Amino acid sequence: MMTRKTKVGIVGAGPSGLFLAHILRLEGIDSVVVENRARQYVEERVRAGVLEQGTIDMLIETGVGERLKREGLIHHGFELRFNGEGHRIDMHKLTGGRCIAVYGQSEVVRDLADAHHAAGGEIHYEAGNVAIEGFDTNAPSIRYSHDGVTHKIACDFIAGCDGFHGICRPAIPSRILKFYDKVYPFGWLGILSDAVPSAEELIYANHPRGFALHSMRSASLTRLYLQVEPDEPVDAWPDSRIWEELDVRLQTKAGFRLTTGNILQKSITPMRSFVTDPMQCGRLFLAGDSAHIVPPTGAKGLNLAVADVRVLSRALVSYYRTGSTSGLDGYSSSCLRRIWRAQHFSWWMTSMLHRFSSVDDFDHRRQLAELDNITSSESASRNIAENYSGLPFVD
Repeated sequence: MMTRKTKVGIVGAGPSGLFLAHILRLEGIDSVVVENRARQYVEERVRAGVLEQGTIDMLIETGVGERLKREGLIHHGFELRFNGEGHRIDMHKLTGGRCIAVYGQSEVVRDLADAHHAAGGEIHYEAGNVAIEGFDTNAPSIRYSHDGVTHKIACDFIAGCDGFHGICRPAIPSRILKFYDKVYPFGWLGILSDAVPSAEELIYANHPRGFALHSMRSASLTRLYLQVEPDEPVDAWPDSRIWEELDVRLQTKAGFRLTTGNILQKSITPMRSFVTDPMQCGRLFLAGDSAHIVPPTGAKGLNLAVADVRVLSRALVSYYRTGSTSGLDGYSSSCLRRIWRAQHFSWWMTSMLHRFSSVDDFDHRRQLAELDNITSSESASRNIAENYSGLPFVD
């Protein structure tokens, strides 16, 4: 067995794991990242694409935001579309200058991985049989195999950043954790197309036939979503049907024109909300999707992962500089307040914009009245703008 000692062992090379390793390296704290997938797979996974103001600021402040500044699409607003009309929410004006950036999670992961490798940081990809041990003692460790050799990472702390289906959360005794789970009765059919975006900003559409979202990945790539049945096979949606349905749900009385193109990727994602409480056990700390899932309607998933890492990295820095465990002891409570605010916002957006099979015409008209209130009341518009662009970090 080959043994490597470090201060923080990190399971998962997604955005939370890589960002934690990056911040710790800047603070002079040694860490090792273990990832069961290949580097190419991790960097090419298509995930979230909207960064809140706070996430933008953190990436730039920690030195991994140069490509974001060059290539990210900065948006000062977004559109709510219903009854065949579009209503723009001016985030920049309503929040005192805050904005969002459209910049794919895969790009964030690539930037973080490139920076970490360039600085000599350790990321062990394609690790097999990953397991964590001793996190309820003062000597936790991570074991994995690679090319027939068993490796052991002996560390002071373990950060479980391995996503919803990872091994870290299930390693915690079930009696310690409480799970809050909500499964929505629909999914999102998402496509990536080589079409020029049909609008300059995101469009969230409430339509009698279901929700639709117009987004983008670049000036030449469009990302579009349709509400569908959660168990519907993707083969039931040939390209022609997708474009026809998008055109119907995004149409306006003024004659909105949807730009079409070749569909490069197509998948259906179920919708759910999930929270783990607490997010820690002994010397194991969960961050990102390993601890919580939000429906993508509010664009909070990646941003919550960054917020978790901000809290955890500060607690670890405080421990190694002063010996204080107060930040580590309070990690869960510090994170969960923001997480539940984001869960509420994501649930609210989802409930307001989607067509529920159990909902009658009364409820649909109620949704439209709520949208009308948001788009005609400055205070209501400010509330959605503040939440969408991201609540300020609390120190």
